[in-house]
Amino acid sequence: MVKIIEKINAKIEKGELFYSFEYFPPKTDEGVQNLVERQHRMFSLGPTFCDITWGAGGSTADLTLDIAKRMQNEVGMETMMHLTCTNMPVEKLKEALTKAKEAGIENILALRGDPPAGQETFTQIEGGFACALDLVKFIREQHGDYFGICVSGYPEAHPDVIVEDTEQMKKNYWSDIDYLKQKVDAGADFVITQLFYDVDQYMQYVKDCRSVGIKVPILPGIMPVMTYGGFKRMTAFCKTRVPKHVQDTVEAIKDNDEAVKAFGISLGTLMCQRLIAGGVPGLHMYTLNLERSAVAILENVGLIKGKDSQ
Repeated sequence: MVKIIEKINAKIEKGELFYSFEYFPPKTDEGVQNLVERQHRMFSLGPTFCDITWGAGGSTADLTLDIAKRMQNEVGMETMMHLTCTNMPVEKLKEALTKAKEAGIENILALRGDPPAGQETFTQIEGGFACALDLVKFIREQHGDYFGICVSGYPEAHPDVIVEDTEQMKKNYWSDIDYLKQKVDAGADFVITQLFYDVDQYMQYVKDCRSVGIKVPILPGIMPVMTYGGFKRMTAFCKTRVPKHVQDTVEAIKDNDEAVKAFGISLGTLMCQRLIAGGVPGLHMYTLNLERSAVAILENVGLIKGKDSQ
């Protein structure tokens, strides 16, 4: 077992590009088994690490812990477990961290979390934390340097502070970067960004983060366009800026599922080629528990040797 940041730093020192995969807990036992089988296949490709998300309000807490344990110990992946503040009083957070430690998990992605199902806004629970910064501080206070900690970055600012007023948006953007610096200063080791489709915005974001003294790795989060409905839901939920040519293309082929998936692979490939040319240390792939698109993109940019990835 090793901290993910140590693996990342070793890759950066050698000048080796790397990649990682993200998964979420399926809703059925059959789905979990299918996921574990898929993880075995994808682990054989050589990701530097993989992570598993945490359901809003701890709704998948036990399942997330179970899958993370299997990823770490059965599949053999270096595993990072998400942990959120939503509906999580301190005692629950303590319990989750203790169980993660017992399972041999040494890496946590600390998040505020989305509002619970049916709620529009995040509300701090009594006895809980209001933000990811509080969670990062808590993990360091309780466990010292045992856990490697990752946090989220938002190239367009956090969705909660995205507004139409240009001047206010500029202030919100820089305030969000200042908040990221606070998370890093509190003990976060590296950053993974929320999905984006504007590569120039990601590049500018990294420059802006560096300008305020954020020195840790900032990995781009890549979410391939896989289905029309999924693309529309995620970009609306995250308030993601979608370049006009991407929007127009997706709209033109929205009734052809295979065409949408093929376009997603093509777009993802072009984005990753530009990111690599721009000097990113690695690529973090939001797989949505599927392998075809993520693996095809990594094959196309030369990070995986071509093989049957169906």
